[in-house]
Amino acid sequence: MANLDIPNHVAIIVDGNGRWAIERGLARSRGHEKGFRNIQKLTAYIFTKGIKYVSAYLFSTENFKRGEKEVSFLMNLLVGKQKDILTFCHDEKIKVVVSGRQENLNTKVVKAIKNIEWETRNYPDRVFNLCFNYGAHAELIDATKKIVDDVQKGKFDINTLDEEKYAKYLYQDLPPVDLLIRTGGEQRISNFMLWQCSYAEFYFAKTYFPDFEEKEFDKALSEYMRRERRFGGINDEKPNN
Repeated sequence: MANLDIPNHVAIIVDGNGRWAIERGLARSRGHEKGFRNIQKLTAYIFTKGIKYVSAYLFSTENFKRGEKEVSFLMNLLVGKQKDILTFCHDEKIKVVVSGRQENLNTKVVKAIKNIEWETRNYPDRVFNLCFNYGAHAELIDATKKIVDDVQKGKFDINTLDEEKYAKYLYQDLPPVDLLIRTGGEQRISNFMLWQCSYAEFYFAKTYFPDFEEKEFDKALSEYMRRERRFGGINDEKPNN
């Protein structure tokens, strides 16, 4: 069986920003700032590899349990860096889509999200899926509610529901994840893209995200390309969905 080609969709669980800062005697916010700068640089590099989709887990539904000061900083970071994000996306021709619930987000954050999506909508060749206030359980629940609503409205027969049709009700209509990377040393996926990662290859890096730069990504990519994927069978044929 042949080794794998370049992945089509890479997902990253961004982890270790706070620990990176604490180990250097800095406030956790400094780690988030460094992580923000790195996600831009790293994403641009990933797209040069021919990868078309990148998903990044930046803020989970569970992250609201963190201290009020840190949560506020992360919200304001997205709003405050909006111009930088748009300049970067226009320069690199990157389309941003945002996955997650808008409830619990203040109006400034929601406005920034909508503006970023609108301003970058015409760059279909490079798609960055920003997962913010995201949780996979929430995504599946929300998708199911939409399906029930459409069935009740007579838009389709529930008996025709299959995996392909269900996937259309997720937050974004993206291809399955091929390679999932988690930085920071933890080895779990923390409620991230459970549907999309059903056949993904996992790569766990000890490096904290602020230091997970080009060379570290190349290690993950090389490991991925050495592997073989069977999708539950005896060959490498991809599933229909």
